[in-house]
Amino acid sequence: MDVKYINPFVQAFFSVMPQLGFNEIKKDGINLKEDNLTNSGVVMTVGIVGEVKGNVVYCTDLENSKKIASVMMMGAPVEEFDEMAQSAVSELANMLTANAATFFSEIGITVDISTPTLLYGNNISIKMSSSQVLCVKMSADGIPFEVNISVDN
Repeated sequence: MDVKYINPFVQAFFSVMPQLGFNEIKKDGINLKEDNLTNSGVVMTVGIVGEVKGNVVYCTDLENSKKIASVMMMGAPVEEFDEMAQSAVSELANMLTANAATFFSEIGITVDISTPTLLYGNNISIKMSSSQVLCVKMSADGIPFEVNISVDN
């Protein structure tokens, strides 16, 4: 997978997270995964269409999703992963992917994105759109966050 398809997602994380109130943003590693992802916690998937096609799947655990929602809601305590917290975390997936689409446009690649789909629970299985999935491990204020990218041009 060409790095030019990965960098917009990494740039988006470094751009969006500080705007939401996170201070320490890091890229913690990159690895390849199979096209069948299994995750427990919170999974947000967004489709990508246009000159690049595929999907991106964001993953973190339930407790960290509540922490992210709390930061996004100006520090309001989030005890339950209720409708408000789910909406906040879904909006994060939307913001990250829309920002990545903007970075794609800056390198001359036009893409559109779908509305995010949020799933949560144990052993969530997702079949990615291509056989090659690149997982970028990110963190914001110590909260681990996976960005799983599966695109073809």
